[in-house]
Amino acid sequence: MLTEPMTLYKLMSLYMLKQVNFPLTNAQLTGFFTEHDYTTYFTLQQALGELEDAGLVRKESSHNSTRYEITREGEETLNFFGKNISPAIVSDMDLYLKENKFRLREEVGTSADYYKGTNQDYIVHCEVREGKAILIRLELSVPDKEQAESMCSQWRGKSQELYSHIMRELLS
Repeated sequence: MLTEPMTLYKLMSLYMLKQVNFPLTNAQLTGFFTEHDYTTYFTLQQALGELEDAGLVRKESSHNSTRYEITREGEETLNFFGKNISPAIVSDMDLYLKENKFRLREEVGTSADYYKGTNQDYIVHCEVREGKAILIRLELSVPDKEQAESMCSQWRGKSQELYSHIMRELLS
């Protein structure tokens, strides 16, 4: 059994990332660790930062989200040291992922963000992913920040409908 808590948090993070075939957001990982009282937000952020520095996870950041996925080196590390995670903790993680997998995948699979363009406009970047494959990527230019924020907040609820409409129109 592990005596160093930080090592355990790192291995737990690697385990969770390996169990799903899509990236997990910082909020999703933090939610598990804090809801189950394993550690604090700040300690987990330190663990994730150290995993990234070591090349064991890959981080992708946008304005409103940070997603993590395990690297090949992270998988090798987990294969070697993962047996040090207690069966009770593995059971907690497995149950959490089983009960929340659909919600977690949906949260990660639909993303929207914006950034300032070069012509005093804002570029809204929207995506729908299935696993690591991008089903649709859309970039739109809008005149102001309020419109960009509104489009980003609407994307999650309307993305499936828009994707279906575009596919029907392009295939007809």
